[in-house]
Amino acid sequence: MLYIALILLILLALIGIVGMRVTGMQERMSANYMRTNQAFQQAEMAARVIETNIQTAIDGASGTYPANQEICSPVFDPLTWAEGISAASATYTRRIDKCFAASSLKLGAKQSEQTGNIYEVTVLSSDDPANASATAVIDTIFIP
Repeated sequence: MLYIALILLILLALIGIVGMRVTGMQERMSANYMRTNQAFQQAEMAARVIETNIQTAIDGASGTYPANQEICSPVFDPLTWAEGISAASATYTRRIDKCFAASSLKLGAKQSEQTGNIYEVTVLSSDDPANASATAVIDTIFIP
C-alpha cells in the first residue's frame, strides 16, 4: 500500500511540474503577443499621423507634400529598408503616382480615382523606445 501511495505522489508531482511549465510558457507567449501588438499599434498610429500630415500639406497653400522619394527609381523595398534601421522608430514616404500610367481601362471613360497624389507610407516602430523587444513594419498606400 505504501508503494502505491508513493507512486501516486510521484505522478501528482510530475503533473504539477508539467502544469507549471505549461503555465509559464503561456505567460511568455501572451507577453510576446502583447509586445508585438503594442509595436503594431505604435506603427499604425505613426502611419496615420503621416497620412494626416500629407492631407494637411495638400489641402494647404503649397498643395504638395515633400516625400522622402519623389521618383520611381530606385525601387523601394520596405523589408530591406526596415532591416537597415537601428532606431526604435522611423518613417519613409514615397510618392508613387508618377510610377504608373493613371488611365481608365475604357478609353474616354471617367477615371474612378483621382491619381494626382498617391503616397506609399512605410513606418517602423517598436513596443518600447528605450528597450525594444518587438518591432513592427507597416507599409500603406495613401490617396488623399
